[in-house]
Amino acid sequence: MPKVLVIDDDRTILLLAEKALAPIADVTTAETAKEGLKLLHSDTFDAVLLDIMLPDQNGLAFYCQIRDLDRRLPVIFMTVEAASHTAIEAMQLGAFDYLAKPLSVDPLRDLVDKAIEQRQISSIPVAISANDESADSSSELFIGRSQPMVDVFKAIGRVAKQNVPVLIRGESGTGKELVARALYQYSHRSEGPFLAVNCAALPDNLLESELFGHEKGAFTGAESRRIGKFEQCNGGTLFLDEIGDMAPSVQAKVLRVLQEQRFERVGGNTELTTDVRIVAATNRPLEKMVEDGEYREDLLYRLNGVTIHLPPLKERRDDIAALIHHFLLQAKRDLNKPDLEGLSPETVRLLVNHDWPGNVRQLRAVIRRCVLDTSLPVVVHDTLPNDIKGTSAAKPNAGDTLTTDRGSDAAGKQLPELVDRLLREKSTDVYAEAVRYTEQFVLLKVLQETGGNQSQAAEILGITRGKLRDRIASYNIVLESGVSIRNEQ
Repeated sequence: MPKVLVIDDDRTILLLAEKALAPIADVTTAETAKEGLKLLHSDTFDAVLLDIMLPDQNGLAFYCQIRDLDRRLPVIFMTVEAASHTAIEAMQLGAFDYLAKPLSVDPLRDLVDKAIEQRQISSIPVAISANDESADSSSELFIGRSQPMVDVFKAIGRVAKQNVPVLIRGESGTGKELVARALYQYSHRSEGPFLAVNCAALPDNLLESELFGHEKGAFTGAESRRIGKFEQCNGGTLFLDEIGDMAPSVQAKVLRVLQEQRFERVGGNTELTTDVRIVAATNRPLEKMVEDGEYREDLLYRLNGVTIHLPPLKERRDDIAALIHHFLLQAKRDLNKPDLEGLSPETVRLLVNHDWPGNVRQLRAVIRRCVLDTSLPVVVHDTLPNDIKGTSAAKPNAGDTLTTDRGSDAAGKQLPELVDRLLREKSTDVYAEAVRYTEQFVLLKVLQETGGNQSQAAEILGITRGKLRDRIASYNIVLESGVSIRNEQ
């Protein structure tokens, strides 16, 4: 069984912990930091429960010693002042969690169970490392080796040095501004300015002023002349993001700049000239907007001189591991996590299998949040958002509730049918789907064998009760009528 060390000078706490944790772990107790340190040197533990106020040493200082001894060991603080600065400081130091005294059995058992599971997962060698010092995590890299991204790179190479407008199309979060920056960096205008304007972020009148500038007194609040982006960007590249959200009045003026490289400031009469290359981007269906009268057809044709389609992340899964690595290095540096080693295999599997509706931007945000939330050297799957952890809960047949009513032996025989169906559908996720189905079958069979007893099932399976409960919930497992899934030993 897993081993838990409880360090507290209150014998009632030690007795409570021994009784509460007996079903899930072997419990060793100590009343002082010195005694606890001796035990940590002589034995291996899966979790530590540590009182903040010890008779011979402050718990926070002792935690630093534990961390030096074993950075993977989850430490749960116990304190009578759960809302105090002490508890906050404990979490800042990297504690796994903390519990308020007096202790309650169920929260104590659940938290220790979770700590044990994470200890086991974090002991597995990392699938993606955060320790590649040769990689440049500070630069804004354009990452991708999949065929769709190779096609994008080829398109950038073909058009970068051509003085023509480019329209970048793709879902939100795919990295359209990175394409625009690459076009600029590899163009003859790379020594000139590069400016970006988000057309969706500004009201129509402010967008017009932002692009073309205005004269003093042109409208209320115009107390002085303003130089617009078309003037500022003379000789360079102007990136117009979310071009589909531009008002018709502004569309007409942008069209004139594209055609003649001429414009007037708002409220002005002087015609100005500029030499600007326009790179635009959108995630909206411009052709449909033209049909509905929401967008100028002549502007679409002008912008659409060359179109680069940026694929969503789900169509370039081969790049996800490289992107994770890049964002992991960034987060390790930015969030000051020098001890971070990487991601567990299960975490990587869930990340790679997720569909990423928010694309690369969402992936980066999730990696940063996981690094921020983890208190262990290895990022485990429990730190992932629920919608991503749910990836592993995908069922072979959508909408099915997994139940032993139909018989687990019959369910096991459906694996060949599942594989055949996935092959017919030309799935690119056959292995993962087959593994999920097999896991579901094994859980059903063992739960049926134990009559729904979770503790016995977890022991037979060789996993923690917490992990088993997660899987039961994820796969929506229901036993046949009259048999309940129970927690008792």
